[in-house]
Amino acid sequence: MSYSIAKCDSGITLLGLTNFDAAQIFDCGQCFRFNAVSDGTSDIAGIARGRYLRVHTDGQSVSLVGACEDDFHSLWETFLSLDTDYAAVDDEITSAFDTILGREDEVIRRAIKRGSGIRILRQQPWEALISFIISQNNNIPRIKKIISALCEAYGEPIDTPDGVMHTFPTPDAIAGAGVDGIFALKTGFRAKYIIDAANRVLCGECDLDALAKPSVSAEDSAAQLMKINGVGPKVAACVNLFGLSKISAFPVDVWIKRVLARHYPEGLDYTRIGRYAGIAQQYLFYNERWE
Repeated sequence: MSYSIAKCDSGITLLGLTNFDAAQIFDCGQCFRFNAVSDGTSDIAGIARGRYLRVHTDGQSVSLVGACEDDFHSLWETFLSLDTDYAAVDDEITSAFDTILGREDEVIRRAIKRGSGIRILRQQPWEALISFIISQNNNIPRIKKIISALCEAYGEPIDTPDGVMHTFPTPDAIAGAGVDGIFALKTGFRAKYIIDAANRVLCGECDLDALAKPSVSAEDSAAQLMKINGVGPKVAACVNLFGLSKISAFPVDVWIKRVLARHYPEGLDYTRIGRYAGIAQQYLFYNERWE
C-alpha cells in the first residue's frame, strides 16, 4: 500500500494516494449512484453495497466521510480498487498497445494521462447487471435518473448527512414490482429485461456469485449473462468489468467504436491487450468523451 491512513472527525483520510480522482472515477460511465454534492464543495456522495459514502478531496489527501478504518479495509478499499497499483497497470497497458501495433501508441498514452485518476470500482454484480440493462440506448444523465427512481421506489431508505438515500432494490423487490411497475419508472422496453433478470437470479438460473469467481473466465461468464433477455455482448462485458471484477473484459459501445474508427483505422486487436483490457477501455472511453 503506497498511502497511509489517518483518522479524521468525519471519517478517515488517505494520505499520499496517487492515481485517484473521484470526479473521473464517478463520471466515466461505470457507476450511476454517486453525484456531486450541492453544498459548494467538490465532494461526491452516494450509496454502494448498501452503505453511504462521501468522498472529499483536498490537495494530496482524500477523505472518506462516513467510513472508519475497519470498514475501509473490509469494504471501501476493495470497492474503490485501492489495492491495485495503477502505475504498474498503466505501464503494462502501454506496453501491450505498443506490441499490438508495432509502434509507440500516442493515443493510449494521451488517454492514460487524461484519465490518470480512474479506477475500476468493484460494484455488486446484481446492481451492475440491472444498471447496464438500463444503460442500453441511453445517456448517462437519463440512466442516473431511472436508477434513482428505481431505488426510491423499491430500495430501502437510508438517513445520511446528505439527506435520505436508498439502497439498490433486491431481486425480490424488483420481481415483485412486475413489468408494469418497472415500466412506470420510464424504463421503456428495458422493463421486461429487468424483470427477466430478476426472475433468473431468484430461481438460480443466473448465479452471479458463481460467475464472479476468478475461476470463471470472462467468456464463460458472458455466455451465461447473455441467456438473460436483452443482455447482449456489450451489456455482458460491462457486467463482467464493473460487477464481476473481470477486468480483461473490453465493452464495445458507440464511443469505443468511434475510438477504433478514428484512432485505429488500421485495426486494433483488443483481445490481445491482456488482463487490463477493461481499464484500457475506460481510459479510451473517458478520453473520447473529452476530446
